[in-house]
Amino acid sequence: MMRSHTCNDLNEQHVDTEVTLSGWVHRRRDHGGLIFIDLRDRYGLTQIVSDPAVSTTTHEIANNVRPEFVVQVTGVVRKRPDGMRNDKMSTGGIEVLVKDFKILNKAKTPPFEIDQDKEVAEDVRLKYRYLDIRRDRMKQNLLTRYKVIKLIRDLMDNKGFVEVETPILIKGTPEGSREYLVPSRLYPGTFYVLPQSPQQLKQLLMVAGMDRYFQIARCFRDEDQRGDRQPEFTQLDVEMSFVEAEDVIQVNEEVMIQVVEQLAPHKKLLSKPFPRITWEDAMNKYGSDKPDIRFEMQMVDVSDMVKDSQFKVFSDAVKNGGVVKALKVDGGNSFTRKEIDEFTDVAKIYGAKGLAYIQVAEDGPKSTLVKFFSEEELKSLVSHVGAKAGDIIFFTADSFNTACEALGHVRLACADKLKLRDPNVFAFCWIYDFPLFEYNKEDKTLQSAHHPFTSPKNEDIEMLDTQPELVKAKAYDLALNGSEVAGGSIRIHNPELQSKIFDILKISKEDAQNRFGHLLHAFEFGAPPHGGIAWGLDRLIMIMRDEANIREVIAFPKDQKAKDLMLNSPSEMPEAQVSELHIRVQLPKK
Repeated sequence: MMRSHTCNDLNEQHVDTEVTLSGWVHRRRDHGGLIFIDLRDRYGLTQIVSDPAVSTTTHEIANNVRPEFVVQVTGVVRKRPDGMRNDKMSTGGIEVLVKDFKILNKAKTPPFEIDQDKEVAEDVRLKYRYLDIRRDRMKQNLLTRYKVIKLIRDLMDNKGFVEVETPILIKGTPEGSREYLVPSRLYPGTFYVLPQSPQQLKQLLMVAGMDRYFQIARCFRDEDQRGDRQPEFTQLDVEMSFVEAEDVIQVNEEVMIQVVEQLAPHKKLLSKPFPRITWEDAMNKYGSDKPDIRFEMQMVDVSDMVKDSQFKVFSDAVKNGGVVKALKVDGGNSFTRKEIDEFTDVAKIYGAKGLAYIQVAEDGPKSTLVKFFSEEELKSLVSHVGAKAGDIIFFTADSFNTACEALGHVRLACADKLKLRDPNVFAFCWIYDFPLFEYNKEDKTLQSAHHPFTSPKNEDIEMLDTQPELVKAKAYDLALNGSEVAGGSIRIHNPELQSKIFDILKISKEDAQNRFGHLLHAFEFGAPPHGGIAWGLDRLIMIMRDEANIREVIAFPKDQKAKDLMLNSPSEMPEAQVSELHIRVQLPKK
């Protein structure tokens, strides 16, 4: 028997019991001839004591161990002396007096300290991820991940859902992101792809009559990396038949509330049920389709008030079909010029040409803009945005999307300066009525804002022939504290409507058959009305654990350049193996 208990099992009820423990040496201390060792396993810590009066042989072994040695000890549980208790540990009332000590494996000195939560360069942590996971922070992150996924499975089962695994090697059906290609050895010149999502497969399951499907699905996208993205990621994938948007929203909101309340009870849900905001209102008020509503600070449209302004930046923007947005920040006069310059840089990052502002003082507005407005116009403008002495008003002027998005990010930057984003408050909100299409700026064509299987709203279908850019989608996203954590839609199940959408997207019948023929053919055999959603589990768990990026909640992630530093992947392959796949490697010229 390698161990009778784990390092978190023992307490004062076990006093005088002989036990065997196995684990890693967490810390080692010498005190007056006694050696104290904190023994660690996945479950916790137990203090063991080696006394030469009990066994000189055992004591000599204990004297030679170092941090991260793997050891096995046998001894008797005893109560800690008065004043030596550690109430921060579940085992803090006892210790184990060792009578037998075995070193199971020695360890080199780790490249960073395991027993302390010190900052370590990320490339070092990723290279030695198996050591990083020994640290409590990473261990707790992975345990939370396990608990979230297990609870989701239980909750979905209780709601009548069935988990179905879909294949990883599938046909290439571009959905907007680059796909990872897998060459076929048996069929020269052909390729599988790794799925961006099980989207079409779960729709086929609805045709198959599976009715309520879910899957903890692995997905792959060959994208440039960011803090909240990875080449491979995990999502909760859901699809339901004979439903409308309300049915999908209701089920997923109930599950999300249970997950948060059971596994993150220290997080306060701002409101239940979750607020619902149209896409247009979200952009107008918060400058984002995934707004952070933990704080107010809403944007205001002042286009009509400044369309005839002498300030050409404002008037020209409106004249050219754009908008002017204003953001009032309570107490913003406390911002220094350096901070205002930083906010301006934020606005420029998101496409704005600059950031105008008015400081509201007791004796009136202060700004370089003042000379372009009459006293009455300034008074009306300040009143319209609800500003008072001590506040500051920021402005952006550009196209709707650029003006809103740029000022929306300024809003977040101001909130961070003023410490308004409480990490212990969870502010969920549903965003709906998204545009069905968006313009591709490169070729000036319409493309799907979500994916080509998203259904338009019934009342907008007639506009597909005349004003498709105004058509709203039966799509819905769930935002949490400024991040999108889930997104879905009601799907098109009518072949004629699907063909019309393909026509608008300039997808020829031949191309549609080549890319989606399997789905279109299946629809000919009786497709039920259906819809679904997918949760970004990595991102959700990241927020639950107060982490800055999703790499912290994934056991073996890639770095920011999509490389696995631990396995040194991707790597070159033997030429014979590459040739067997009927492909040739052609490196770019330097």
